Amino acid sequence: MKASTSWLGTSYRTNVPYRHGAAAENVETPVSTILVVDDDHRMRQSVKELLSAYGYQSMTADGGAEALRILGEHAIDLMLLDLNMPGVDGYQVMQQVSEKHPDTDIVVISGETTFESATEALRCGAQDFLRKPYAPDRLIQILNGLLQKQQIEQNIRDVKLRLEASEQRYRFIVNNSPDIIYMLDGEGCFAFVNDRVFELLGYKPDEIMSRHYSELVHKEDLEKARYAFDERRTGRRASHNIELRLLCKDSSLPYRYFESRSITIELNAMGMYGDKAEEKNRQKGFIGTYGVARDISERKRAEEVINFQLYHDLLTRLPNRALFRDRLNHAISQARRNDSQLAVMYLDMDRFKVINDSLGHLAGDQLLQTVASRLSTCLRDSDTLARVGGDEFNLLVPDISGREDVVRIATKIFEKLKLPVDLEGCEIFISFSVGIALFPQDGATMEALVKNADMAMYHIKSHGKNGYEFFSDNIKGLYQQQLSMENGIRRALEEDQFELFFQPQVEVNSGRICGMEALIRWHHPERGLILPDDFIPLSEDSQLIVGIGSWVLEAACRELRKWSEAGAVDVVMAINISAVQLEQQGFAQSILETLQRHGLSGNRLELEITENILMRDMDRAVLELRKLAGRGVRVAVDDFGVGYSSLGYLKSLPLNTLKIDRLFISEIQSSQGNNSIITAIIAMARELNLDIIAEGVENPVQMEYLKALKCPKAQGFLLGYPISASDAMLRLQQVVP
Repeated sequence: MKASTSWLGTSYRTNVPYRHGAAAENVETPVSTILVVDDDHRMRQSVKELLSAYGYQSMTADGGAEALRILGEHAIDLMLLDLNMPGVDGYQVMQQVSEKHPDTDIVVISGETTFESATEALRCGAQDFLRKPYAPDRLIQILNGLLQKQQIEQNIRDVKLRLEASEQRYRFIVNNSPDIIYMLDGEGCFAFVNDRVFELLGYKPDEIMSRHYSELVHKEDLEKARYAFDERRTGRRASHNIELRLLCKDSSLPYRYFESRSITIELNAMGMYGDKAEEKNRQKGFIGTYGVARDISERKRAEEVINFQLYHDLLTRLPNRALFRDRLNHAISQARRNDSQLAVMYLDMDRFKVINDSLGHLAGDQLLQTVASRLSTCLRDSDTLARVGGDEFNLLVPDISGREDVVRIATKIFEKLKLPVDLEGCEIFISFSVGIALFPQDGATMEALVKNADMAMYHIKSHGKNGYEFFSDNIKGLYQQQLSMENGIRRALEEDQFELFFQPQVEVNSGRICGMEALIRWHHPERGLILPDDFIPLSEDSQLIVGIGSWVLEAACRELRKWSEAGAVDVVMAINISAVQLEQQGFAQSILETLQRHGLSGNRLELEITENILMRDMDRAVLELRKLAGRGVRVAVDDFGVGYSSLGYLKSLPLNTLKIDRLFISEIQSSQGNNSIITAIIAMARELNLDIIAEGVENPVQMEYLKALKCPKAQGFLLGYPISASDAMLRLQQVVP
């Protein structure tokens, strides 16, 4: 029978619904394909009508030959076969069915009444023998019994096929799983392990079978393994999820990390696997453990790398700021408990930026690695050295008895660092500025100690560098004053406390005012008038110079516009530019926009830069200044002769003016004297077609000397003190024709 569905569910192939047969004691009979084979036409028709009345689907054949033909073309569940037929008789049909259609059951319906005929028919494969004439109920009863038997057999075959397919799938999945799948017996020995164990641990499955799990588990993880594999709990608490290390066969790789999920196996009193441990009065028995072990070695290594990156500097492999502060907090707690002292040292390399810019960042990185290595050799095991910035290091020195211990370590550090470092064949000498804060006298918290050590470091850096300094109240006072000054500058910008003064620049021969240099003053509400030398350096260090520079440019252009409207259309406004301003993104564009906003042409503005600005970023300075020069803005080098040693920049920059530093002018003692430096600067400027302004002219002797050298322009107290905007307007109106 070729049934594909349940006897109690649907029909075999035609999906015709079941019906209830009245003559079969209400037994549900499925619609099946039945072939009626008889040479008697009336018999065929009567049987067909009977089958139809009981909901069976049937076909008829008038003889054995036609029956075999139909069998070759259609799936027949059951055949009602007459024995005595002309041509191919019933015995021959049964022989063909037995050989070619074994799933088709046969019921012989024959007029033969001898016992031998029935026996022969059953021997040839008939399932039953019914003599003519027969009772219809008897026929239906036989059919129902045979079809039900067919369905049961088909169900058994289906279950067997499903089991075989399931086992194949299971074996395929298990042996091709990326995880190790295993089973331990009640003693903890391997009863099964899949092929994956060879790829991950190097063992063939046969090498592991019957071995105890403890032989493969790392000794430090045995306790966790015993909890998972030796625990005899069952039911809901039977599963365990642990991480452990399993030993590899290859010694080059000692172990791998695994995440193991396991569950205990139990049998109930019937010898079947149990799965309802919550049932009461249920007998059960522990027989072993099922488990899946997933390789998480890559994840663990990634976690270790990530953890290292979180708490270490990747360049020097030293602890970073986060790890340093964690250890410092721990050391402070211990020092409190033990009533001991510790020191925090803040180390900053001197001139690192110059070295980095001169030799390149790769050389700078190599230098930092060398420094880190040397510093590490000066430390005890309990000390912690961390890189907390580009060239900044923090050092924690716990368990000290006093300053003497710290001085010894600092001395040792400076001895190590005074040796030259070879970078790409270039011998480099380095130095450090070191600030030191002690617990508990210089701070009781991590933040206070690091901040105070930082202040001490900056104090030594501002007083010559290359040394160490202990934190003191005096240093704290200086930095509080500096902080107060920074806050005051911010308020000055917000409350418009700044004012521009203007110092005339005159033509030496005619005395005509040709320009004005804008000089900032600060009207402090408490300290009165503050000159730029007292707050500009701090403004540059704190980046506040950017805001001050923008204010100066805006105010100077506003005054220059007023002068133009008063008729002074040839006067050039000179303003000083800081290196910090020049490094700002969009520096040139902001100046051009300001000029345009006030309706001024570029040649009315002259930017004064110092030679030392060029030491920071020559290429960027040239790029920005050329943008401005292309729009007519003039460029002057202030304090020429006391800064940058190379004069190559004079051809690189779009310069208009050189301003001779007041130091050289102050050395002029008589009009007949000989100052070769001034003479050389003026001659060089003429050769380069540059304008000259002598700064700091304070007496007639200096003026006469400059006239003799034909210096075109000058500036100084002799020619005019810095004056307010209103006084500058009056001064210019006096000379406007």
